[in-house]
Amino acid sequence: MIERVDVAADVVIVGAGIVGAACARALARAGARVTVLDRVAAASATSAHGEGNLLVSDKGPGPELELAKVSLRRWAHLADELADELGPLFPSIEHEAKGGLVVVTSADGLDGLRGFAEAQRAAGVEAVEVTAEQARELEPDLAPGVVGAVYYPQDAQVQPVAAAEALLASARRAGAVVRTEVEVTGPLLGDGGRLTGVATTRGEVSAGAVVVAAGPWSAEVAERLGARIAVRPRRGMVLVTTPMRQRVRHKVYDGDYFAATQSAGAELQTSAVIESTRGGTVLIGSSREQVGFDDRLSTQVLAQLARRAVAVFPFLARTNVMRSYLGFRPYMPDHLPVIGPDPALPGLWFATGHEGAGVGLAPATGDLLAAGMLGLAAAVDPRPYAVDRPTLRPRVAHGEALA
Repeated sequence: MIERVDVAADVVIVGAGIVGAACARALARAGARVTVLDRVAAASATSAHGEGNLLVSDKGPGPELELAKVSLRRWAHLADELADELGPLFPSIEHEAKGGLVVVTSADGLDGLRGFAEAQRAAGVEAVEVTAEQARELEPDLAPGVVGAVYYPQDAQVQPVAAAEALLASARRAGAVVRTEVEVTGPLLGDGGRLTGVATTRGEVSAGAVVVAAGPWSAEVAERLGARIAVRPRRGMVLVTTPMRQRVRHKVYDGDYFAATQSAGAELQTSAVIESTRGGTVLIGSSREQVGFDDRLSTQVLAQLARRAVAVFPFLARTNVMRSYLGFRPYMPDHLPVIGPDPALPGLWFATGHEGAGVGLAPATGDLLAAGMLGLAAAVDPRPYAVDRPTLRPRVAHGEALA
């Protein structure tokens, strides 16, 4: 639990993306004095370069799926809560329960998808197998090679920047302070080596606890504070078409997507992920590769995304691309986020490592972190997300090289 002391804040959160925003809101509404710091503008890094996915369809049975189920329910309520709280002049978070459709083009792929969906259903996911004809009723423009699909009515979407800004605005209304263009440079240490705040480019900020929620930059921030965590950046790219009449009704992706999200290799992984936006554009992803923070767009990657998308929706071959962009996901070696206290540095907590699921898992992450820090009951078992869990212990130990 945090120690409440006479300082500038009970909690300093490093990172004003959607995960940091959700943590700030949960803590502030529970009565904690919260200060959020970010070296750039709020929600301008990873949160600004994602698609706003709220998915259960890409998660197998286990801790991540449990967190996702809780979070999807929270998002459905948050959409109304934030609209009521912030009023009609604040931009909508564009919550849309559009559903997801996973398609396959081979008999082997269909067998694999059936087995995966069966395991998900046993874990409480709505996964409805549909025939090729039924899939075309859901998506009339699907390629003729699609032989079957699974429909996931729980899948949804938000506009990630609007959602992060709304969570921060709500946190401010509960008393939180958000300071941008402020970079953390080192720790403030108290008796017994406890972390009691941070030194920044704009002075010191004292606190009873510090939360690192800096996405793919969390390892850098942790090292500055005297800790280690095995978060690495995983680059992804997206193509954006020119606006058109809506021809993609759901979030549609091919059966390779789950394997790509779970891959541990540094090499390029691509799969087709296609969806429309309210503005009429179509977003085409997704790619994953570990190349550090190399922010150069790759024509090879973009070409692969285009080919895979056309294999699902042939009409896209005749569609103009308006722009492309890239971002960095916070990758963890065991594909689970880290939510909880550092075992070796008292006063340090983490909320990071969500890779491409940060938007979807943000509300449940904020609630779980607040429950741990304030000694409240948690909606899910916190142990699978612990910093010193068995699957991370060799990589997280202080003084050891990161994997």
